[in-house]
Amino acid sequence: MSRYAEVIVLARDAEEVMEPLTRPSADREWYQCFTRVDNSVFAGADSSSRECYAWVVQFTRHNWYGLLPHLESLPWPDPYSVQVLVRDEEDDCFGLWMLHDGKLTEVSLPHTSRHLAPGISVTGTLSRTDRDWADPD
Repeated sequence: MSRYAEVIVLARDAEEVMEPLTRPSADREWYQCFTRVDNSVFAGADSSSRECYAWVVQFTRHNWYGLLPHLESLPWPDPYSVQVLVRDEEDDCFGLWMLHDGKLTEVSLPHTSRHLAPGISVTGTLSRTDRDWADPD
Protein backbone atom coordinates (compact mmCIF):
# COMPACT_ATOMS: atom_id res chain seq x y z
CA MET A 1 0.00 0.00 0.00
CA SER A 2 1.57 3.27 -1.07
CA ARG A 3 0.60 5.85 1.54
CA TYR A 4 2.53 8.61 3.20
CA ALA A 5 2.64 10.00 6.71
CA GLU A 6 4.73 12.84 8.09
CA VAL A 7 6.03 12.74 11.65
CA ILE A 8 7.73 15.53 13.59
CA VAL A 9 9.31 14.89 16.98
CA LEU A 10 10.02 17.84 19.26
CA ALA A 11 11.97 17.22 22.47
CA ARG A 12 14.50 19.15 24.53
CA ASP A 13 18.01 17.78 25.00
CA ALA A 14 17.14 14.62 23.05
CA GLU A 15 20.01 14.57 20.55
CA GLU A 16 21.49 11.40 22.05
CA VAL A 17 18.11 9.66 22.28
CA MET A 18 17.09 10.47 18.70
CA GLU A 19 20.49 9.91 17.06
CA PRO A 20 19.96 6.14 16.51
CA LEU A 21 16.70 6.93 14.68
CA THR A 22 18.63 9.03 12.16
CA ARG A 23 20.42 5.89 10.92
CA PRO A 24 19.05 2.73 9.28
CA SER A 25 18.48 -0.24 11.58
CA ALA A 26 17.33 -3.79 10.94
CA ASP A 27 15.93 -3.85 14.50
CA ARG A 28 13.02 -1.55 13.56
CA GLU A 29 9.99 -2.49 11.51
CA TRP A 30 10.27 0.76 9.53
CA TYR A 31 13.26 1.64 7.38
CA GLN A 32 12.92 5.41 7.03
CA CYS A 33 15.20 7.58 9.16
CA PHE A 34 14.53 10.81 10.96
CA THR A 35 16.31 13.94 9.78
CA ARG A 36 17.66 16.32 12.39
CA VAL A 37 16.37 19.89 12.07
CA ASP A 38 18.76 22.18 13.90
CA ASN A 39 18.72 25.90 14.55
CA SER A 40 20.46 26.74 11.26
CA VAL A 41 17.12 26.13 9.49
CA PHE A 42 15.48 28.82 11.62
CA ALA A 43 18.42 31.23 11.70
CA GLY A 44 19.20 30.89 8.01
CA ALA A 45 22.84 30.31 8.86
CA ASP A 46 25.24 27.82 7.32
CA SER A 47 26.50 26.62 10.68
CA SER A 48 24.48 24.94 13.35
CA SER A 49 24.77 24.42 17.06
CA ARG A 50 24.85 21.07 18.79
CA GLU A 51 21.40 21.67 20.18
CA CYS A 52 18.53 20.24 18.22
CA TYR A 53 14.94 19.96 19.34
CA ALA A 54 13.26 18.74 16.14
CA TRP A 55 13.42 15.68 13.91
CA VAL A 56 11.29 14.91 10.87
CA VAL A 57 10.52 11.86 8.76
CA GLN A 58 8.13 11.01 5.96
CA PHE A 59 6.93 7.43 5.74
CA THR A 60 6.07 6.35 2.21
CA ARG A 61 4.53 3.03 3.13
CA HIS A 62 2.01 1.81 5.67
CA ASN A 63 4.84 0.26 7.72
CA TRP A 64 5.33 2.41 10.80
CA TYR A 65 2.99 0.73 13.29
CA GLY A 66 5.68 0.39 15.95
CA LEU A 67 6.84 4.00 15.84
CA LEU A 68 4.72 5.50 18.63
CA PRO A 69 5.38 2.64 21.10
CA HIS A 70 9.08 2.83 20.20
CA LEU A 71 9.17 6.58 20.85
CA GLU A 72 7.39 6.24 24.19
CA SER A 73 9.93 3.62 25.30
CA LEU A 74 12.94 5.90 24.79
CA PRO A 75 14.80 7.34 27.81
CA TRP A 76 13.86 11.00 27.23
CA PRO A 77 15.95 13.44 29.29
CA ASP A 78 12.96 15.81 29.53
CA PRO A 79 9.81 13.72 28.93
CA TYR A 80 7.55 16.73 29.57
CA SER A 81 8.96 18.42 26.47
CA VAL A 82 8.24 15.50 24.09
CA GLN A 83 5.67 16.28 21.42
CA VAL A 84 4.99 14.07 18.41
CA LEU A 85 3.08 15.51 15.48
CA VAL A 86 1.61 13.09 12.94
CA ARG A 87 -0.17 13.87 9.68
CA ASP A 88 -1.31 10.90 7.67
CA GLU A 89 -2.28 11.18 4.02
CA GLU A 90 -6.00 11.42 4.81
CA ASP A 91 -5.69 13.82 7.76
CA ASP A 92 -6.88 17.41 7.56
CA CYS A 93 -4.16 18.52 10.00
CA PHE A 94 -1.40 17.21 12.25
CA GLY A 95 -2.40 15.33 15.38
CA LEU A 96 -0.46 15.92 18.60
CA TRP A 97 0.78 13.23 20.99
CA MET A 98 2.50 13.95 24.30
CA LEU A 99 3.93 11.71 27.01
CA HIS A 100 1.54 11.28 29.91
CA ASP A 101 2.33 8.69 32.61
CA GLY A 102 4.98 7.22 30.30
CA LYS A 103 2.59 6.70 27.37
CA LEU A 104 2.24 8.74 24.21
CA THR A 105 -1.30 10.02 24.40
CA GLU A 106 -3.10 12.01 21.76
CA VAL A 107 -4.01 15.51 22.86
CA SER A 108 -7.49 16.62 21.84
CA LEU A 109 -7.34 19.52 19.44
CA PRO A 110 -10.24 21.95 19.11
CA HIS A 111 -12.54 21.36 16.15
CA THR A 112 -11.09 17.94 15.27
CA SER A 113 -12.35 14.39 15.34
CA ARG A 114 -10.33 11.17 14.96
CA HIS A 115 -11.85 8.10 13.31
CA LEU A 116 -10.03 4.78 13.62
CA ALA A 117 -9.36 3.15 10.27
CA PRO A 118 -6.92 0.25 10.76
CA GLY A 119 -6.87 -0.74 7.09
CA ILE A 120 -6.21 2.81 5.95
CA SER A 121 -4.10 4.50 8.61
CA VAL A 122 -1.85 3.68 11.55
CA THR A 123 -3.42 6.35 13.76
CA GLY A 124 -6.82 6.72 12.06
CA THR A 125 -7.89 9.84 10.24
CA LEU A 126 -8.07 13.26 11.83
CA SER A 127 -10.75 15.53 10.42
CA ARG A 128 -11.57 19.16 11.04
CA THR A 129 -15.14 19.43 12.29
CA ASP A 130 -15.44 23.13 11.49
CA ARG A 131 -14.56 22.72 7.83
CA ASP A 132 -17.05 23.89 5.21
CA TRP A 133 -17.36 20.67 3.20
CA ALA A 134 -18.89 22.55 0.25
CA ASP A 135 -15.53 24.30 -0.20
CA PRO A 136 -12.82 21.75 -1.23
CA ASP A 137 -10.00 24.12 -0.23
